[in-house]
Amino acid sequence: MTAKVWATVRDVIDGLAPLADDGLASEMSAYQRGQFAFLGIPAVPRRAAVGKPGSGLNGEEALQVAARLWDLPGREYKYTAADVLLQAAGRLDGTALDPLLDLAQREPWWDTVDPLATVIGTVVRRRRGVESGVCEAMDAASAHPSLWVRRIAMIHQRGWRLDTDEARLFRHALALAGEPDFFIRKAIGWALRDYGRWNPPAVTAFLATHGARFSPLTVREARKHLPPVTS
Repeated sequence: MTAKVWATVRDVIDGLAPLADDGLASEMSAYQRGQFAFLGIPAVPRRAAVGKPGSGLNGEEALQVAARLWDLPGREYKYTAADVLLQAAGRLDGTALDPLLDLAQREPWWDTVDPLATVIGTVVRRRRGVESGVCEAMDAASAHPSLWVRRIAMIHQRGWRLDTDEARLFRHALALAGEPDFFIRKAIGWALRDYGRWNPPAVTAFLATHGARFSPLTVREARKHLPPVTS
């Protein structure tokens, strides 16, 4: 660990540790079904206490800081690690995908996985066309044993608007259509709904052809912003 990486990690610890609140920690843990330990720091004061620790880091340094923070006790350190990666996302390249997917599988839940999906999506969007294999890495992720990695593959294009790789989006949706897990079904609907804001005809046509393959939850989520279906 370089001095810069260690100093950044130390600054985050020094900023967050004094704000720990046992009462709020219990409430926050209960909200996450008691699965994880918390310091008890809401998002606004947490971010105010640490500033933008990823802004001065290169891509490799950001990954190292995030990995160290991820293993500290207290869920807020993972949230801060995700913020570090989001701040440095423009400086990451395709070599970051494997480390990012590794982080996603360490004490995974939607609260840590979804921000990593945004980071990964930023990397893929920036590097496709200039770095081979980044899109194909998402194809492999869609068949990964971890449901959380599969969720990332499904939602990594969220926010791409008309820059979305429509064929890949629909292909991933169909590949995951039969999965029984709530978080996958929700992810499919969420991804289709997001693209449907910008290309309603494409998503409407996709659901008209393939909607019966998806769960009611997925279809309901996907149709939220689409014109009503007429008979």
